[in-house]
Amino acid sequence: MKGWQYLLSGIVLIVLVIQLVPSELPSTEINNPGDLIESGIVSIEVAGLLRTSCYDCHSNETKFPWYSYVAPFSWLVAKDVKDARKELNFSVWQDYDMMEKLEKLDDISIEVKEGEMPMPIYTAIHTSAKLSDAQRQLIVQWAEDAMDSVVEEDEESGPEEG
Repeated sequence: MKGWQYLLSGIVLIVLVIQLVPSELPSTEINNPGDLIESGIVSIEVAGLLRTSCYDCHSNETKFPWYSYVAPFSWLVAKDVKDARKELNFSVWQDYDMMEKLEKLDDISIEVKEGEMPMPIYTAIHTSAKLSDAQRQLIVQWAEDAMDSVVEEDEESGPEEG
């Protein structure tokens, strides 16, 4: 055998062996009664953009592509989704208090406006998640308007008993 054949055999062996290391992909759940879209503060158009560009990482409704089951990509996908859900999970929107909602809406506005979300590494593979300038502006405007809705909703619910 030539040197390159040994090298290629070694690479194939390593790829096969790392498949035995579990990736522990986060669980998915389609029924999320506390979801942002169920809250009534999202238009149908914005809801569609969020589902297409944000929900795979920032909700419990992740649709894992085929490569998310193949190491080492599975490790990266699992970590990214866990981190994203920890930062913002649209599926548990109703569990956030008013200040958390305002903070998350502000973050959405800033990060979408600056082109940081959806992440370029994600849109490079998932081209349908790319947002046009008009779509970015629509999400930014919604997030800013939704902050007022969140405050009004909190004021209508009255002071908390404690």
